[in-house]
Amino acid sequence: MNKIRKGDEIVVIAGKDKGKRGTVLTRVDAEHVVVEGVNRAKKHVKPNPVKGVVGGIVDKDMPIHVSNISLYNPATQKADRVGFKQLEDGTKVRFFKSNGEVVGA
Repeated sequence: MNKIRKGDEIVVIAGKDKGKRGTVLTRVDAEHVVVEGVNRAKKHVKPNPVKGVVGGIVDKDMPIHVSNISLYNPATQKADRVGFKQLEDGTKVRFFKSNGEVVGA
């Protein structure tokens, strides 16, 4: 079970984009995620008329390491650490360490 998942709102806590907020688009592997609007790079794209791709320079979101991001807590309006706990009915859930609220509830 991963602490950061697709669709989570995160805050960048280290690196050139420190302080930016965004939504996790995909998980590349166990330690890297792609976040909307974070870690952007210029990519030179060759035109391909068969696929309908126009050539030029496009911005592309590149993967960022999970150690450089943290989950955004809407209650405190800050980045927060995440833990796991089991509820009474046996389901495993993520919770914010600062206030104990369940993530996404």
